[in-house]
Amino acid sequence: MNPFFLTLRKLTHSAYFISLVTVVLLLLMLVLGGVAYPGFLSLQVICNLLIDNAFLLVIAIGMSFVILSGGIDLSVGSVLALSTMITAWMLQMWHWPPIVVVPLVLVLGSLFGAAMGAMIHFFKLQAFIVTLAGMFLARGLCYLISINSITIDDPWFVSMSQSQLAFLDVFVSPGVVIALLMLGLAIYLAHYSEFGRAVYAIGGNEQSALMMGLPVARTKVMIYAFSGFCAALAGLLFSFYMLSGYGLHAQGTELDAIAAVVIGGTLLTGGVGYVAGALTGVLVLGTIQTLIAFDGTLSSWWTKIVIGGLLFIFCLVQRIMVISAGKTSAPSAIAGKA
Repeated sequence: MNPFFLTLRKLTHSAYFISLVTVVLLLLMLVLGGVAYPGFLSLQVICNLLIDNAFLLVIAIGMSFVILSGGIDLSVGSVLALSTMITAWMLQMWHWPPIVVVPLVLVLGSLFGAAMGAMIHFFKLQAFIVTLAGMFLARGLCYLISINSITIDDPWFVSMSQSQLAFLDVFVSPGVVIALLMLGLAIYLAHYSEFGRAVYAIGGNEQSALMMGLPVARTKVMIYAFSGFCAALAGLLFSFYMLSGYGLHAQGTELDAIAAVVIGGTLLTGGVGYVAGALTGVLVLGTIQTLIAFDGTLSSWWTKIVIGGLLFIFCLVQRIMVISAGKTSAPSAIAGKA
């Protein structure tokens, strides 16, 4: 077997193992929390994890496709903030109806991402630099609109903010339903569509994807357009959650999204991972925050410390697996030739 494909197969098994470890880690934290703190394992507390992190899940979904393609998108947090500002500005200053504002914000987010994707591919620029520039640009545009927070009092947005969808004696917000629907769509796109297969192929080896005749240019632009769409959608969900637009919203969210994707089992080298891992990654981050909140004696900064340590461990394990897969594939390839 070709050494590249043998290595890729080994890495896929490794990614599955990491995803399984993440699920076990999540269950372990929930069990320990339930033992230490009464009421921690109540179904409503679990639902609250999704309510508080619905916007992060949507961003992590978009980030999963970017990382699977071997790229990175540092602009998503700023695009989220810009989306809240544009939404609040159009609703409060221009008095446009939500039926116009919501699609327009999603289109603008998609175009912003597509522009970055085009620059990355056609000008052969590093994704890190292009999306870093996008991060500064989007955050700066927020302050061109207003340096202050803009309150949203549109009746439909207020209704979405206050709505509670009840089931099994608990409730979730409409944002949770939207985020889970996006997750289902993303899983379908990643594993059952030509677009998803092209994403994995580009992340595995872009030159091989070109030789196979895959539409690399179109796919890369679509990947970043989808990430921008997810960031804009997350901005709308954040607007429901906060009922305001503000340039300081979601600072550092892009790093939380990357952490969730990596902890969920997607390799930073690209080509290997599962979009569904974004959900378990987000839930792990949310559970850490909830455990610290239930404890009450620890500073909120411990959340960042624990997440940082956890991310360091997962990155180290990924690197070890990549090296191990590369070493074990070489003797096998030699044996096959012999």
